[in-house]
Amino acid sequence: MKAIQVEGDGLVWADFERPVCGPGELRIQVAASAINRADLLQRGGGYPPPPGASPIMGLECSGTVIELGEGVSSYAVGDEVCALLAGGGYAEEVVVPAGQVLPVPKGVACVDAAALPEVFATAYLNLYMEAALAPTERVIIHAGASGVGTAALQMLKHSNNPSFVTVGSQAKLEQCMALGAAGGSIRHEGSFLPVVQKWLEAEGAAGVDVILDPVGGQYLMDNLTALGLGGRLVLIGLMSGAVAEVNLGLLMMKRTRVIGSTLRARPIGEKALVMDGLRRDVWPKIESGDIAPVIEAKFPIEQTADAHALMVGNDTVGKILLTL
Repeated sequence: MKAIQVEGDGLVWADFERPVCGPGELRIQVAASAINRADLLQRGGGYPPPPGASPIMGLECSGTVIELGEGVSSYAVGDEVCALLAGGGYAEEVVVPAGQVLPVPKGVACVDAAALPEVFATAYLNLYMEAALAPTERVIIHAGASGVGTAALQMLKHSNNPSFVTVGSQAKLEQCMALGAAGGSIRHEGSFLPVVQKWLEAEGAAGVDVILDPVGGQYLMDNLTALGLGGRLVLIGLMSGAVAEVNLGLLMMKRTRVIGSTLRARPIGEKALVMDGLRRDVWPKIESGDIAPVIEAKFPIEQTADAHALMVGNDTVGKILLTL
C-alpha cells in the first residue's frame, strides 16, 4: 500500500508495508483522513507514536471495512465506518481495534465522516467524562474555532451548557457564535479574563465551571481566576508552553481541580468507552442534523504538505481533510 512518509523536510506518498489485521481488529480501505496538530508535532519529531502504534501520521479516518480479524462480529465487510487511530491514517489502508470504530452516521458522506472521530472523542472525553460536566454548567473553550472547539460547541449547545470561546479573529468568533457559543474574546486584543468576567456578570455567575484548554502555560493564571468554586480545568495541549507559575492558594480556596488529559496513548478499552459514549449521545444528533462535521478544506492526500501549511497558518475553522 501507499502512505505519506516524512522525507527530510518534505512529505512523500510512497510504498509502505501493509499492516497485519490481528484478532479483534479490522482493516479499512481509507476514503479520507484528517489533520490534527499532533500530526505537525509528530512530523517535526516532537510527538512520537505510542509503543506498537503505526509510525504513519493520522489519528482518524473514514472508509470501508475490507477485512475482519478473528472475533470481530460488530461489523461486516463493506460497512462504511470512521475510526479513532493511534496512527496510520495517512495511508491507503489502516488496521484498527474494533472498539475504536463507529459506523458513518446516516446522512453524512463517508469522506466527511473523517472529520468526526478524533475531535468529537477528545471533546466528549474531556468535557463529559474527565470534567463530569453537568447541565447548565458554564464552559470556556479555548481555541474555539479548532476542530475540537467546533465539536465541543455543538455538543455543549445540546447539553444545555452556556459556552465562552477564545479565538484568533472576529470572523472566527462569529462562526463560533453561530455554532452555539454565548460569548467570546479575540486573543490578539488582550487577556480573555476581563471579557469573560463581564460575560459571567451578565449571566449572574461568579465563575465558570469547566475550561477546556489546549493552550497551556500562558493561560494558566487567568484560567484559575475565571473558575468558580469547584471548577475544573482540563489541559489537553501546550501550545503556549509547558511551564507556568501557579497560585496554590487560589487552587485551595476555590477547590479547583486541574486535570491533565491525553487521548492517543490510552488503552484500547478506555478509547472504546469514549466511542461508546459518542455512539449513544452524539451520533443520534449528527443523524438528526443537529450536529455536523465542520470542514474547512479538502486536499488530495498527495497534497498533504499543502494541507499542513494551511493548518500552520491558523486561519482555519474546523477540520482539514485528506482524501484518497
